Amino acid sequence: MQIISVTYRLAVALWVGGVAIFTFVLTPILFKSQPRDLAGMIVGVLFPGYFRWGLACGSVALATLLLERGKHFTVALALIVLMLAATAFQAFYIEPKAAEIKKDIPSFETTPKDHPKRQEFSRLHGISAVCNLVVFGGGVVLVVLL
Repeated sequence: MQIISVTYRLAVALWVGGVAIFTFVLTPILFKSQPRDLAGMIVGVLFPGYFRWGLACGSVALATLLLERGKHFTVALALIVLMLAATAFQAFYIEPKAAEIKKDIPSFETTPKDHPKRQEFSRLHGISAVCNLVVFGGGVVLVVLL
């Protein structure tokens, strides 16, 4: 059963590490070093892979947790389900909707902040940021519980 435990730990660590690198390192560097529209385009291109990574790691973590049923099983199960739900919501609802709205915004550098499309994009971005923090926070708790 050692392989299941190691696979679970790796899946959680890779998931949380991916969220941390993307959220706290990659995205801020892009937005500080590139024009806003270019940085947004790059992040938009990366999002589908980022969410697939989270869904894959989360699915492996869930499957191995169900097989192992180790200590803190109930808490870990609730956290992983919550984290997967947040990631799926971002992947299948928020990101496609935000990408569609982005098509109608010629430039974030020149479009006024009170423009209805920009306000809708900002609202979705805020929801996505909260989901991302939920995934990261849940992942940190999972790592502590390992």
